[in-house]
Amino acid sequence: MENNLEQELARKFQVFEQQIRMLQEQLQAVEQTTIDLRTLDLGLDDLKESKDKEILAQVGRGIFVKAKVLSDDLIVDIGGKNFVSKNIGNTKEVLQGQVEKLGKIQEELEGELEKINQEITTAFLEHQQAQGEAHDNEEIHGEGKDFGIKLKKDS
Repeated sequence: MENNLEQELARKFQVFEQQIRMLQEQLQAVEQTTIDLRTLDLGLDDLKESKDKEILAQVGRGIFVKAKVLSDDLIVDIGGKNFVSKNIGNTKEVLQGQVEKLGKIQEELEGELEKINQEITTAFLEHQQAQGEAHDNEEIHGEGKDFGIKLKKDS
């Protein structure tokens, strides 16, 4: 019986481990996206001061072109391959909104991790209790070596 309890606990812990790993990957993606958005926000501050100056504009991953900033109007992807013209201030507001949404998602993911941690604790405590009950039942039913009876030796 004790072996079954151990196997059940091991299965539960494997499920918990998979859930934790998945949540940690999601948290890492959210944190990286937040960092990217904050970096972009700082870059927009630099761009604001670059009007009529030459800059290096990224045209792809690791590929840049020299360009002259003629205006502070930006073309912003608002989702669904839809683009709108926004000034730097409005674009920064969009970025801030995205950072706030990511912050809420991060809180939810951290809450899920905490819930799993509580479930792990509960499963472990239940296992310990069941293990103790199984041990007690063995002694009561005569399956233990001493049948639950202790003998005193006369000296």
